[in-house]
Amino acid sequence: MINAIIFDLGAVLIDWNPAYLYRKLFNNEEDINNFLKTICTSDWNEQQDAGRSLQEGTDILVKQFPQHEENIRAFYGRWPEMLGGHINGTVNVLKRLKDSGKYKIYALTNWSAETFGIAKERYDFLHWFDGIVVSGEEKTRKPFPEFYQILLDRYSISPADALFIDDNQRNVLAAEKMGIKSIHFTSAEDLEMTLAKLQVL
Repeated sequence: MINAIIFDLGAVLIDWNPAYLYRKLFNNEEDINNFLKTICTSDWNEQQDAGRSLQEGTDILVKQFPQHEENIRAFYGRWPEMLGGHINGTVNVLKRLKDSGKYKIYALTNWSAETFGIAKERYDFLHWFDGIVVSGEEKTRKPFPEFYQILLDRYSISPADALFIDDNQRNVLAAEKMGIKSIHFTSAEDLEMTLAKLQVL
């Protein structure tokens, strides 16, 4: 019986997108996409999510790509400009689940410890959770099993009693391998329908 619901944050509850910043720095989408696919990549950003300092991550890229130094330094120097609003439909789902009183609600997020405080100040709903486990604070991240295990152990959650929601299929598959029922998030509307079918909502 599900009694714990675990949310990812970015792209599920929070609209975070580096392109919001880089549209101010580049003239066209092609240049933005090229920069984010070849220089400030997702893989590089995940190293900071896993605990590497923003300074070290930035310095590594500046050394590799000195001609792009200004734009590389902007990634974390102007990081708040990558934050959009909250994803309203999903926040409404979160509130309904919380208000029902049936579930403990947690977050498991790949996020740098150095920037997470900015999000906590900006989004009130981050204070609704019964617990949040942040990859940058734990020095590991999804999809590594030990990161999920930290949450399970810290809050005495049985995998069989948990439901995990994430927009990244890789992370969903990793949770399922640990025996955690999971939903691949694509939209708030689809999430609501899936939760209704599961008789969770």
